[in-house]
Amino acid sequence: MSEAAKWYVVHTYSGYENKVAQNIERVVENRKLHDLILEVKVPTEKVTEITDGKTKEVERKTYPGYVLLKMVYTDDSWYVVRNTRGVTGFVGPASEPTPLSEDEVRALGVEISSVKVNFEVGDQVKVSGTAMDGFVGIVQKIDVENSTVDVVVSMFGRETQATLALNQVIKFED
Repeated sequence: MSEAAKWYVVHTYSGYENKVAQNIERVVENRKLHDLILEVKVPTEKVTEITDGKTKEVERKTYPGYVLLKMVYTDDSWYVVRNTRGVTGFVGPASEPTPLSEDEVRALGVEISSVKVNFEVGDQVKVSGTAMDGFVGIVQKIDVENSTVDVVVSMFGRETQATLALNQVIKFED
């Protein structure tokens, strides 16, 4: 029966996405509707914010106000979802559920990870938490995937290249 299951988008009140997903999952458990509603997802992305050398992982909803459902569309499944507290309707013309293609689902549901820093190549940064603590250098390269930054530091009259963790440098303010 899961061959007929397709992905649908449900519109919710903003901020209620997780609650709606939990409520739908609870109803699926209680009413044994696992064969009708297979998966409930709230698409999110992890964003790493680095400000003044402090790293903070933040999870943000990619599409606030929406929940993705993999379900077999029947009167029962429609009724369960439509009558879940916080749900304002299905996405589709005249609130008629319109299934997404697998490509659309992949594009929507993929967990994206990104890092945001408050400095860029060419900026002056101050080294912190290493043997070069306090030295000021110029950012040469930022490698977000490996969470490193290449900095050229002037030490004892010589330019020295150093690869540091992103959270070991702070944007230098005069």
